[in-house]
Amino acid sequence: MLNWLSQVAALTRFNLQTLPERKGSAFAAMVGIAGVVAVLVGVLSIGAGFQATMTAAGSADSAVVLRAGSDSELTSGLSRDEVRIIADAPGVAVRNGIQLASAELFVIVNLPKKSTGTDANVPMRGVEREAFLVRPELQITEGRMFEWGRNEVIVGRAARMEFAGLDIGNRLQFGQNEWEVVGVFESGGSLNESEIWADAAVVQPAYRRGSTYQIVIAKLASAGMFQEFRDALTADPRVNLKIVRETDYYAGQAATLSRLIFVLGTLISSLMAIGAIFGALNTMYTAVAARTREIATLKALGFRGLPVVISVLAESLILALVGGAIGAVVAYFAFDGFRTATMNWQSFSQIAFAFRVTPAILIQGLFYAVVIGMIGGLFPAIRAARMPTATALRES
Repeated sequence: MLNWLSQVAALTRFNLQTLPERKGSAFAAMVGIAGVVAVLVGVLSIGAGFQATMTAAGSADSAVVLRAGSDSELTSGLSRDEVRIIADAPGVAVRNGIQLASAELFVIVNLPKKSTGTDANVPMRGVEREAFLVRPELQITEGRMFEWGRNEVIVGRAARMEFAGLDIGNRLQFGQNEWEVVGVFESGGSLNESEIWADAAVVQPAYRRGSTYQIVIAKLASAGMFQEFRDALTADPRVNLKIVRETDYYAGQAATLSRLIFVLGTLISSLMAIGAIFGALNTMYTAVAARTREIATLKALGFRGLPVVISVLAESLILALVGGAIGAVVAYFAFDGFRTATMNWQSFSQIAFAFRVTPAILIQGLFYAVVIGMIGGLFPAIRAARMPTATALRES
């Protein structure tokens, strides 16, 4: 066993020492693999960033209440009486005598993107005072809070970065009203940062919504109270509602796009990987052909076929890992934190988010590189092991 391992180590060291003689083909193989890994990591970071933005808005001790049959707040509608019944349901947290149930209005406004100048659907949310108790993480970071009853708005940090016209002091024409931007808020990187917020009592007449709302976010006394809260509202004949845990609601909205991005990223990377595999095959076949006499001599001296196979595979894997690491590093610095916006197909509005290169994605990229290196080195390694010693020694 010790002799076998020493043969593998000696052959691998010999292979790596001859790399400068094949630097052109080796470099080409590493670049190809680096490109595959960079693309894979870049595409998957889109899905990770979008999912992180969506799920950051969810809390296990909060419930989302919509009209029955609605998939999102855009298609929902709740009357003031229904909102009152929801707020009075068992399990809703109470703070200083205030029931923590936030009734909210959701409308779409048009603003140009800073990057392209094209119009985009931006979510505008009408809220009441309870919204800030239900979302304690929301903080005004610039300017001030809008005044209740006035045509003033605060804008999310991500929305201001992505869309034009949202600087403090700007005036915007939405619905039948002109609105002044008075503040910027952050909300822990959640999708709320892609929105514009205003007083619901002012938004309702501006968009002819009467006294209706579209969603209620209820903060529960504890996460364990969700079932009691849902059962009470489901059994109430006065209302017909859809009640889901907030974390499940936003996870469901993120699932479709995240799944699509993963499939497309894997497909694109797989097509590129085919080219990288051929590059690795060419590199390793060239390496074997260039060392025909050396390999034959080593076999004549007693080196076995399996150590030859492993040494060639080891060289291929090392090249693949170096290329994969380069691609991963390039992707990390190129994509991590890069901000953009995409369509939320549940609400047909834009969500601004940042690409997120996670350790899991980097590991996935390196695994992809290992697979490419393994396939690319396998057949040349088998050829080297099966090479007839006498024939190879006669080659010039």
